[in-house]
Amino acid sequence: MTGSLATVELLPFDEYVRSLPRKRMSSGVLFRDELDRVLLVQPSYKKHWDIPGGSVDRDESPWATVRREVREELGIDRAFTRLLVIDHVHDDGRMPEGLAFVFDGGLISQDEVDHLSLTDPEILSAGLYRLGEVAGKLKPSFKARVSVALRASRAGDLVFCDDGQPITE
Repeated sequence: MTGSLATVELLPFDEYVRSLPRKRMSSGVLFRDELDRVLLVQPSYKKHWDIPGGSVDRDESPWATVRREVREELGIDRAFTRLLVIDHVHDDGRMPEGLAFVFDGGLISQDEVDHLSLTDPEILSAGLYRLGEVAGKLKPSFKARVSVALRASRAGDLVFCDDGQPITE
């Protein structure tokens, strides 16, 4: 290429922006007790259980999402600023690929769980569970993500995952 420049056809900026990939995002919070049981919620709209949280809305940050969702689902209103896990979730044929954020909710007692305000029709129940006790109620990749988040909460780490599996390189 001595003495000449290659010509590259560029898309107009607006067209380029429209062509960029879009990823769905979800944001949840890990509450645990002193026995390392995890607060899980039973949604009314799907068969698998979850941690409190939900989909990130348009023009909403993951940390704003988790605050909004926890307030709606459990009646707890506070900021969650310690991030434990960012998980890249692959397209599973039903849902497109996305990013799942898990924030640290800290310790919660059985008494606090017993007095949660479950007014959101999306949530049938909430309780503290060891992950092994409810394995059949959790998607395997979700169980892996929550297990990683539980370890990260104890260690004070932030862990990057791919479908619940920690990235080691």
